[in-house]
Amino acid sequence: MIIVRDIFQLHFGKAREATALLKEMREFERAKGYPVSRILTDVTGTYYTLVSESQFEKLGDLETALSEISKDKAWRDNYERFVPLVREGRREVFRVID
Repeated sequence: MIIVRDIFQLHFGKAREATALLKEMREFERAKGYPVSRILTDVTGTYYTLVSESQFEKLGDLETALSEISKDKAWRDNYERFVPLVREGRREVFRVID
């Protein structure tokens, strides 16, 4: 089992707008096999942190899903609206061992 966390540091004051767009993008992603299981926001730590967390059976499933969503025009259009709201981001990939 693989857990993927896409972690975004947003520009000041952009959390509400970015969260709404991420929720829209989640629907496109699910339709293409990228199963976003939950969206998280910060309570403590670095302000304006937004996390999209997904679960895959194996790493190859992540690669396939990424390939499929990148072909989707509606997803790309939303992504272009999302990017200006983000200051920086990273992806963390974990293997579940227990």
